[in-house]
Amino acid sequence: MSFALAADTLCETHDPGRGHPEQPARFRAVMDALTAAGLVEKATRLTPRDATRDDLALVHTPRYLALAEEEIHHGAAQLSTGDTQVGEHSWTAALRAAGSALTAIDAVCTGKAARAFAVVRPPGHHAGADYGMGFCVVNNIALAARHAQRRHAIGKVLVVDWDVHHGNGTQDIFYEDGTVFFCSTHQHPWYPGTGAAAETGRGAGLGTTQNFPLPAGAGRAEILGALETKLTAAMEKFRPELVLVSAGFDSREGDPLGRFTLTDDDFTALTKLVRHLADTHAQGRLVSLLEGGYSLPGLAAAATAHADALL
Repeated sequence: MSFALAADTLCETHDPGRGHPEQPARFRAVMDALTAAGLVEKATRLTPRDATRDDLALVHTPRYLALAEEEIHHGAAQLSTGDTQVGEHSWTAALRAAGSALTAIDAVCTGKAARAFAVVRPPGHHAGADYGMGFCVVNNIALAARHAQRRHAIGKVLVVDWDVHHGNGTQDIFYEDGTVFFCSTHQHPWYPGTGAAAETGRGAGLGTTQNFPLPAGAGRAEILGALETKLTAAMEKFRPELVLVSAGFDSREGDPLGRFTLTDDDFTALTKLVRHLADTHAQGRLVSLLEGGYSLPGLAAAATAHADALL
């Protein structure tokens, strides 16, 4: 069973503007580092496709999709629904990023690969059903979960989000859905201001949201400790059939947009933990999607540690 990599240079074409931290060079930094480490050579390379409107409608409202596409095509510098800066190629890149996630799901759920890493941008975890915000146009990981459920008859999905920022969009989408368990470790108070420990789901989703808001300076003991104890215990009851990771590396020490202190070795340990959950409950099925990480050297090193542990 192999490790698969979904990465398309079309994701480089999203340019939110000069000086923006979510810069096109993030894609190349990750891919160059994975190549130098020999991981690209060892991976099963996938050929990502574009997400279709039907795919996107699994998560997003028709009105939002039409609005975002129109605004980008008409040269808007920022989406009107939130603080997402965009460029002329941002819609094209967003379709390929989402399609990369779906391609990775297909590979893992059909047995082509045991695990997959999708190097995508723009990121997705701040985008809700009817809004884009926080560098995100569409929610790649939410689309991955819904695609797995619709196309591959996956029942329960675990989403682990270790980005330094709370994945408010992902939480919103699944907050009342008992089939998707969302777990987030994030700096608090910090952007976007959501993710209190008391936010645990509603209705059919009550108990399937697990938030760990942590202060600046938190690191391995707090983040890995929370997942090793509370998440692992919750999964004994939930028993996911697929594990997804919102792999944000802005939780690494030295990132300009975060104040967490995780090291590359810590990302190795975190990856081994989610692998264990996938092996225990989900027949090993694990798909990871790139989210944040804005120090180019830090992003490259942490993503390499993560991919190596997936391999």
